[in-house]
Amino acid sequence: MRFLIAGFGSIGRRHLRNLLELGERDIVLLRSQKSTLPTDEISEFPVETDLEKALAHKPDAVIIANPTALHLQVAIPAALAGCSILMEKPLSNSLEGLLDLQKALESGGSRCLVGYQYRFHPGLRKIKEWLNADALGRLTSAQCLWGEYLPDWHPWEDYRQSYAARADLGGGVVNTLSHPFDYIRWLLGEVASLYALTSVAGLYLDVEDTAEITMRMESLVPVSLHLDYLRRPGLHRLELIGTQGSVIWVNGQTSVGLYHAEENTTEVFTYPPGFERNTLFLDELRHFFRVVRNEETPICSLEDGMAAQRLTAAVHASAGSGSVIDMETFAGGRA
Repeated sequence: MRFLIAGFGSIGRRHLRNLLELGERDIVLLRSQKSTLPTDEISEFPVETDLEKALAHKPDAVIIANPTALHLQVAIPAALAGCSILMEKPLSNSLEGLLDLQKALESGGSRCLVGYQYRFHPGLRKIKEWLNADALGRLTSAQCLWGEYLPDWHPWEDYRQSYAARADLGGGVVNTLSHPFDYIRWLLGEVASLYALTSVAGLYLDVEDTAEITMRMESLVPVSLHLDYLRRPGLHRLELIGTQGSVIWVNGQTSVGLYHAEENTTEVFTYPPGFERNTLFLDELRHFFRVVRNEETPICSLEDGMAAQRLTAAVHASAGSGSVIDMETFAGGRA
């Protein structure tokens, strides 16, 4: 297959290296030339700065890895050209244009995999198994926390100029750390309503650096979600509490445990040997290969990505208005 990678920041570079590790070498790059990362490792690959010229290479698949606000500018023409798409999350910085992408994919006859790679995490997959087996009893609440210090993310660049810190590029902690909006839906079902508060008081950026979100699932389970760009050391955890047990998953650990209340015992699931963060991206790419070959349907579809996008948009709407957002009637807005 021939791959086009749109964007060559840190995630575009990761995808390039992973494609090479998986034996793929027919790769074209589309880039703005604005990245401050060295370019020595792409000297052997065609590089274009114009989308039309990049698509003239007739790629089978396009990996969208440019800044969030620019995703659809590449994705829609690529879809119309019949390319399968791996779209980094979130889909965009707005709900505007998402239906155009959906129509473009239908017109081009291709599919889209959204890059919420935590769906490939063995710990979260095990939790999904436990939930499906009612191992926790009736779920009563869930709490998720994810905080990381933004200035430490990319030491080679001024964090204030990164996409994560800029409104014009689709940044902000709600968009950039949007993974929980996807895996909470994946694990617990749809969100019925939410209320959110956001703050810019930590780093004084033009986007929010902290968000506190309370969600009520359609199952009536209350879920709290905290996101921030400030926590040191970083922490990403999910806790589920049920009538018969509880689970605490901490990203970066090598196992996850299910506490059985009646037996007062903990069932421990240990991840496969060699598992690390990049394993998620490698497994995502392997799945994407099968999607491109029409062997599998996307584990995280465009519709899943659109549902997560509606939640991020609802967070901003709630924080802006100070009101609870009913997801059934929410029309959309800034994401």
